[in-house]
Amino acid sequence: MAPILSAPSVAVVGGGPAGLLAAQRLAEAGYPVTVFEAQPTVGRKFLVAGHGGFNLTNAEPLPDFSHRYGARQADFDRFLSHFTPTDLRQWLHSLGIETFVGTSGRVFPTDEYKPAQVLRAWLQRLAALGVQLRVRHRWLGFTPERALRLRDEATGQEFSVQPAATVLALGGASWVKTGSDGQWTSLLSAWGVTLEPFAPSNCGAEVAWSEFFRVKVGRAPLKNIALECGGQTVRGELLLTDYGVEGTPVYALTPPLRAALQTPQSALLYLNLKPDLTAEQLWQKLRAPRNGKSLAVYLEKTLRLGPPVPTLLRELAPAEAGASPESLAALLQRLPVPVTGLRPLDEAISTAGGVAWPEVDENLMLQKLPGVFVAGEMLDWEAPTGGYLLQGCLSTGAWVARGIQHWLRPQPA
Repeated sequence: MAPILSAPSVAVVGGGPAGLLAAQRLAEAGYPVTVFEAQPTVGRKFLVAGHGGFNLTNAEPLPDFSHRYGARQADFDRFLSHFTPTDLRQWLHSLGIETFVGTSGRVFPTDEYKPAQVLRAWLQRLAALGVQLRVRHRWLGFTPERALRLRDEATGQEFSVQPAATVLALGGASWVKTGSDGQWTSLLSAWGVTLEPFAPSNCGAEVAWSEFFRVKVGRAPLKNIALECGGQTVRGELLLTDYGVEGTPVYALTPPLRAALQTPQSALLYLNLKPDLTAEQLWQKLRAPRNGKSLAVYLEKTLRLGPPVPTLLRELAPAEAGASPESLAALLQRLPVPVTGLRPLDEAISTAGGVAWPEVDENLMLQKLPGVFVAGEMLDWEAPTGGYLLQGCLSTGAWVARGIQHWLRPQPA
């Protein structure tokens, strides 16, 4: 029989941002904490997320900020009020990491701080607080007595611990190479925990381009555009790729696009190539005579719309659709892009799905497993890029730490 080791007061399973912040908050409150992580190092997804620009949070006002969490806005109102974007910046400052607000409202560390340096400072703080890190330790589920079953991957030894409380912060199901593989779902469903299926979020969309288009255009950016789906419009830069489209506007529209793909109707993204002009202003510009110019030359001269726009119009609209100035103007501001699907889970920046919200109480404790709390992307929520994902993970981690302190607090006789 596997030995039962002396238990920490709190066990944190998963060494990502949500788990590490929960561990820090609990250690600061005086609880002995041990973090169990299956990978050789902690914070792998934290480091990978920093490769494309280390966006930590956003300076957007809280009411607008919580709106980014869609159907879970009311829940995130509480989480964000407990650990705000300002709190996040102050927490980084306490680690010696200075931040600044970019022109888009996104918050970054100042140039001298790379992701590895931020993580190193964080781990030094955890070590100073006495938090124990046990890497290469994989969670295998619960014993019948609800102790944690673990395996030391270095030795192959299996053992169990019986903490006073447990934080599960094992992530969603994207970027498997970081350890976020979603394998934990079977371990919770075995205890009757309801799970929502994982779905890609913040990912590219697939378009069935013709071979001509793929060869001629390849990968090409479209700057200063607007994209609309399901009544939502997002400005930014779009990247045309061999498989379809990607970029911040596409990522932000993943939820309505995913919903559209589940209906019998075609799933469409509407592309506005001139969002800074009103329909009237655009129509007036297009009244300029073409004088025999090709459409490509005319668009370049009149609207500064060069390649790949003419090829894109040829690909997505019949020639007669832009025959008149009025119809061409309408096409340029609402060009339908038919989407056939989303990119695979492992390519997604984040995932929707996970532990269903009715399964947790207001402190994010599992109803069916008292003393076991869930934080981060294990829960069924999603948010766009721009600082909202990391803030959501950290805020739920801080909230869970608060909930555990309430749970472990001695009750009056």
